[in-house]
Amino acid sequence: MRDSVIDVAGTKLGYREAGSGAPVLFLHGVAGAAWDPLLEQLSGGYHVLAPEHPGFGRGQIPDWMMSVGDVAFFYLDMMQALNLRDVHLVGHGLGGWIAAEIAVKDSSRLSRLVMANAIGVKIGDRETRDIVDIWSLMPNEFNALAYHDPKNGERDYKSLPEAESLAAARNREAHARLAWSPYMHNPKLKSRLHRVAPPTLFLWGTSDRILSESYGRGYCALVPGARFETIEGAGHFPHLEHGGRERSQHAATLQVGQMDNEWAHRGE
Repeated sequence: MRDSVIDVAGTKLGYREAGSGAPVLFLHGVAGAAWDPLLEQLSGGYHVLAPEHPGFGRGQIPDWMMSVGDVAFFYLDMMQALNLRDVHLVGHGLGGWIAAEIAVKDSSRLSRLVMANAIGVKIGDRETRDIVDIWSLMPNEFNALAYHDPKNGERDYKSLPEAESLAAARNREAHARLAWSPYMHNPKLKSRLHRVAPPTLFLWGTSDRILSESYGRGYCALVPGARFETIEGAGHFPHLEHGGRERSQHAATLQVGQMDNEWAHRGE
């Protein structure tokens, strides 16, 4: 694994990459960028790129970037700058929302789309809260709702090095900047999802109490031909709770390889 930096339209973007083969672009969620066991496994058969979203961690964020749609255009420019083609685009949480925005804007560089416990649309009526207000929760309350085993989310922020503590605070700030209003969704995205062209897989940790499984299934139903599969024993962060476990291979790989085989067999 190596650290790389690219200048995209005047903004420097840091990302980690490893492996060779077809490109996998992994877009992280609220927890920020980390080279976790999932990405290490994927790098055994793919060229994995894991950027840190603008404004997260130590990343720059330009003044004009005020929405998830803006971030999507930024990543389209990044893929063009790196000449990435036939990209397996994998997004978790906020990253799934960004991935959906990319796919409805321009899917010409995409081969597959994988959405893991993704946000981005409003499924219920105006009186129904689809997504828990995460900014009203204390860390232990968030962990109890987000993880199958809340201990997996425990962090002693008081003992963290200053740089890591600052990065965690910036992650929270950047997430709020992009997703606070309208809360965790783009009202226009729902009517645009018919434009998603690549074969699409939704993966859902069944213990996620931030987003319900019914929310995920409703989201999946908006994308033509999309498949929905659940991951037992995982919550909102299936790649962290199952990412390194051989017993949950489809969670560990987010089924990128399996998707290749299945669609190839079907001639799609």
